[in-house]
Amino acid sequence: MTDNPLLQIQFAAPFDAIRAEHVVPAITILLERARADLRSIAEAQGPRTYANTIAALDRAIEPLDWAMGLVGHLESVATDDALRTAYNEVQPQVAAFYAEIPLDAGLWRAIQGYAASAEVPQLDPAQRRHVEKIVADFRRQGADLDAAGKQRLAALEVELAQKTTTFSQNVLDSTQRYALLLEDPADLAGLPASAIEAARRSAEAKGCSGWRFTLQAPSYLPVLTYLDHAGIREAMYRAHNTRATETAYDNRPLLREILRLRAEKARLLGFAHFADLVLEDRMAESGDEARRFIAELRAKTLPAFEREQAELLAFRRELEGPDARPLAPWDVAYYAEKQRRARYDFDEEALRPYFAADRVLQGLFDIVERLYGVVVRRNATMPTWHPAVQVFDAYDADGSSLGAFYVDIHPRESKRDGAWMHGLVTGEVTPSGGTTPHLALICANVTPPLGDAPAMLTHREVETLFHEFGHLMHHLLSRVGVKSLGGTNVAWDFVELPSQIMENWCWEREALDLFARHHETGATIPEAVFEGLRRARTFRAASAMMRQLGFATVDLALHMTDPEATADPVEVARAIAEQHSPTPLFPEYAMIAGFTHLFAHPVGYAAGYYSYKWAEVLEADAFTRFREHGIFSREVGSAFRRQVLAPGGTADPMALYTSFMGRPPRVEPLLERCGLLESAP
Repeated sequence: MTDNPLLQIQFAAPFDAIRAEHVVPAITILLERARADLRSIAEAQGPRTYANTIAALDRAIEPLDWAMGLVGHLESVATDDALRTAYNEVQPQVAAFYAEIPLDAGLWRAIQGYAASAEVPQLDPAQRRHVEKIVADFRRQGADLDAAGKQRLAALEVELAQKTTTFSQNVLDSTQRYALLLEDPADLAGLPASAIEAARRSAEAKGCSGWRFTLQAPSYLPVLTYLDHAGIREAMYRAHNTRATETAYDNRPLLREILRLRAEKARLLGFAHFADLVLEDRMAESGDEARRFIAELRAKTLPAFEREQAELLAFRRELEGPDARPLAPWDVAYYAEKQRRARYDFDEEALRPYFAADRVLQGLFDIVERLYGVVVRRNATMPTWHPAVQVFDAYDADGSSLGAFYVDIHPRESKRDGAWMHGLVTGEVTPSGGTTPHLALICANVTPPLGDAPAMLTHREVETLFHEFGHLMHHLLSRVGVKSLGGTNVAWDFVELPSQIMENWCWEREALDLFARHHETGATIPEAVFEGLRRARTFRAASAMMRQLGFATVDLALHMTDPEATADPVEVARAIAEQHSPTPLFPEYAMIAGFTHLFAHPVGYAAGYYSYKWAEVLEADAFTRFREHGIFSREVGSAFRRQVLAPGGTADPMALYTSFMGRPPRVEPLLERCGLLESAP
């Protein structure tokens, strides 16, 4: 068993050595070790100290966290039947273990005893906050329940872990099983050449002739945006928005079960509903406050949203005559793109030749070097989970190591959809004042390369990479003496600030000129094209805003009501989505069945989807300081690094924000950026 790569934390994660047969034996041993370490903390004699109680608690579970992080990541990016079976076998055991920790009476007595000791007021601020958070987390996770309550809570956690894992796997399987094969070239009318060639190669890879389209974003989105054939657009739209409703992968029963389990957990812990349980330690603090925030933004957005829909229908009738049908959901992106071209003389596809993926990544590296002094170099020796994955080392301006990170940005059939950052190892400040290295990864599903040509991205895909890289900087630039408070271990409605603020550099000429160069000529984006991009930034901004507000409203509605007393969650979600949709939705619309943000994790973004908009208010406001002093101001970048990125979760997030801005956040910069300020009541 000594050769099991999951048993010992290694900075260079052994992705190339991990096999399905390692999972169950390693996790079994790590669970035994963690339980023994926790018993030692609870039963220790002598004076309680921070080191032998609070820090020891973190150390006890770190090896298990690390191993499960690797296995869970592999299951999402390089899954196969054997790995999935092994992961599904250990996942309930691990969930049960984590649920047991705050329910351990001896451990809880030890923590309470130390929290009341004379040493705590003498701790440094990060350690003191650590103690306070652990005490609060234990209480919120059932430490004060009676024996029967603890037993039921532990069972709920296991059930939630199992059902949310199944939900995620159903979405992956349902997405991957769908493919539309076209054989008539006439059916491809309207599609960009890049999408046609990608579809041809997809079919060729499956041994077929013709053009193959899937529900992965780089394949699906061009169809909805450009394809002239309305029937094919409809077929793809319906397939995408009924994912995970087929008999073999039907998530609809799981939705109600997950909601029921979450509601029961909240009530058991003394909360009115799951939203209040989740949000108690976030900036919003309650479901009502999150709902108020979303309602306020909706009211400010609605007039412009209604105007945009009227303008889009009028535009269609200009093209097709006064008797043109009302827009269907699968028509919106198609006619909006035509309207954008007509209004701004701007075609997003015209930007692709300027966004070669490798250049975009280098542009990110150049930008963070200017802002934060971070130097990135390729690492060709660390093992990865797939040949397409790249590894990079990050260094501070003084040459000291910040850590390393993996980059995996293109879709594969064994990889789940979406984009994300995941921290694998969180470094910490050492007694000498240095920092041990961090390790993290970013994943996405942007347009892949075709043959020997470089991968050419859309501007939206560039934004996605900048977003995830912002999360990565939050992790790599953490300077915290408490690992569990480092990096992105912050309030969920604060964690998107570092990611979303990075997107702003995608819209600045000075930044784009660093990397947005024609892959054949090296020329920068022509001024006319750039101006079209900037003018088009606010095009249908109210519709984009309403889409996100709709997701947040669905989320809060499902997690603030009794699932036993309400209608089918798919119907609830559809009705709310329709109130935020440019068009009526078809009766079978079931996007919620594939909404992994809310249901692929015991918590995840559940009751927290509003945080995207909450953080967007913060980042739009914070970016005004960069705009005022220069978007590459090292002074402002250093302040953001020092006051927002480096502290992690060691201080109240609003205190961190106001330390950077010198005042509370304002909503007006976001509304102004979206062109909605004049529309707001």
